[in-house]
Amino acid sequence: MSTLPPALATAVGPMPEGVTLPLPPVFDTVEEERQYRKEQLAAGFRLFGRFGFSEGVAGHITVRDPENPDAFWVNPFGMSFGQIKASDLILVDHEGTLLSGNRPVNRAAFVIHSQVHAARPDAVAAAHSHSLHGKAFSSLGVPLDPITQDACAFFEDHGIYDDYRGVVNELEEGERVAKALGGHKAVILKNHGLLTVGHSVAEAVWWFITMERSCQAQLLAMAAGTPQLIDRETALITRGQVGTHLAGWFQARPLWDQITASDPDLFD
Repeated sequence: MSTLPPALATAVGPMPEGVTLPLPPVFDTVEEERQYRKEQLAAGFRLFGRFGFSEGVAGHITVRDPENPDAFWVNPFGMSFGQIKASDLILVDHEGTLLSGNRPVNRAAFVIHSQVHAARPDAVAAAHSHSLHGKAFSSLGVPLDPITQDACAFFEDHGIYDDYRGVVNELEEGERVAKALGGHKAVILKNHGLLTVGHSVAEAVWWFITMERSCQAQLLAMAAGTPQLIDRETALITRGQVGTHLAGWFQARPLWDQITASDPDLFD
């Protein structure tokens, strides 16, 4: 029998010899890993565009450079999510210096993501946009409740930043966002939207997508009546099944397969 990490073993059960599932890749060179991260980032933007997460020039996803972890790749300011290619991405350091590329960085992207990456060395990637249901839910100033299996991924694993002061332009506010995130996988930015992090682009993007939909589910349930909560013990068990780093990476696989097949130019 083949052995799988616990995060996947529960989902698929024992597997016969010769049967495999994809796992996060390992690279021989930093150049190969950098290219992979950039391609994953471009695919993440295409997915954000496909899910309708764009709102003018707002929104950004970042990934650390594997050789220089104090710098991160990010989308050029003002470029459509649905058109971003790996070659379009720009590289900036935590001081906002442009290290690679020929277009400017969104000031808010630098201010928020530089502080999140600085505060969370484990966060390889971070994702934020002004998605519709994330924005609506953030205005309530409350956490996601464990009312569905998917929402349990965030049970006692997301923070709330409740000090909105307009468009984020100062590093101090980025530091406060990072503090509200703490050691969690996500933070709700009150009156603003959602932000998620992960050990990979795929994980961070998946947490954002499923958190956005969990916000939608809770808004619908609250509009219909009084949602019934999953008890704490069950919610924690479920989080251990669907809310791990590997589970986040793996649940994004079907989306990556779809977007890379439909948008092969993202690799350019």
